[in-house]
Amino acid sequence: MPLMYEHNSELAPRFCILGAGHGGMAMAGHLGMMGYKVNLYNRSDSRLVPVRLGGGIELSGVVEGFGPVNLATSDIAEAIHDVDILMVVVPANGHAFMAEKVAPHLQDGQMLLLNPGRTGGALEVRSILKQMGCQAKVIVGEAQTLLYASRNINPAQVRVFGIKNTIPVAALPGQQTVELVTKLRQVFPQFVPGDNVLKTSLDNIGAIFHPALTVLNAARIESTRGEFQFYMEGVTPSVAHVLEAMDEERIAVAAALGIRAMSAREWLYMAYDAAGKTLFEAMRNNHGYKGINAPSLVDHRYLWEDVSMSLVPIVSLGNHLQVATPTIGNIIHLASLMNQTDYLSAGRTIEKMGLAGLSVAEIRRLALEGDSR
Repeated sequence: MPLMYEHNSELAPRFCILGAGHGGMAMAGHLGMMGYKVNLYNRSDSRLVPVRLGGGIELSGVVEGFGPVNLATSDIAEAIHDVDILMVVVPANGHAFMAEKVAPHLQDGQMLLLNPGRTGGALEVRSILKQMGCQAKVIVGEAQTLLYASRNINPAQVRVFGIKNTIPVAALPGQQTVELVTKLRQVFPQFVPGDNVLKTSLDNIGAIFHPALTVLNAARIESTRGEFQFYMEGVTPSVAHVLEAMDEERIAVAAALGIRAMSAREWLYMAYDAAGKTLFEAMRNNHGYKGINAPSLVDHRYLWEDVSMSLVPIVSLGNHLQVATPTIGNIIHLASLMNQTDYLSAGRTIEKMGLAGLSVAEIRRLALEGDSR
């Protein structure tokens, strides 16, 4: 269990959660419930009003209780002032926005963690901070996935369906990972050191599960408004075959960088203790997915976030490394047609990650040392 501190203890890390969506609300409420001082920032103030009125967030599900929130604000400078750890919990499309917002206000010694980075998140954020001339000595890192499976059920009320067992975290540069994880584990023992941000990015299993399931269940989503269990009913053996093909392509891109990416089936066992001889069996055996309905629309973050910020960077890296990714490319193409958006152009490319023109050795050096040349 996490250590418990009084709010005024000098030993307790002070947090700011950036983003009041499903994951951000769950994390802010959980931290407050455990006794930590937590600020909550959101771009739109209207979502914060119920939190301010009630003084915090009510949690139900695998975590039950009330979590006080110290400050709920849409003022970024006020939100991050004198906090130790900035937890960015927004769709990956918002990473660039958050980087631009915090850059003028960051302070030496602060730690900024993307929850999660999706694919290439820390690389993009580092590139933006550098472009904006940020001089503060901060540690930027990314989690391989989000700690919580949760949904906001009412204003200032969150249902937590599951908390993952183990989540790799890596800093950029990788030499700072131990320092980052040591601080985080005072509160969240689930966080463990990852190899580097290339591995956390390419172990992004949401890239495999979210977009293809949405595309392949599009008719059912639109005809039922998502009234079916996304993972329990939306995955059939034939759908799982498509997921497995995408997974093999992701693993091949990682291998071209000298990284052994875990398979989706291995990840399910690590994160949820969900085992199975096939990916289909492992997903059906994951109790953390039970009760989670499908999105009500195809125009959902499972496409506009996970295609543009997870699948596009994999394809972009694959093209750079001369690794074929036909199944992933097909899912990007279908998602783009469904939502009438060119995700290949809008997504996170090697240029946005600061990797264009770099050799494999230079990319690996950048991940480890923060300097590619």
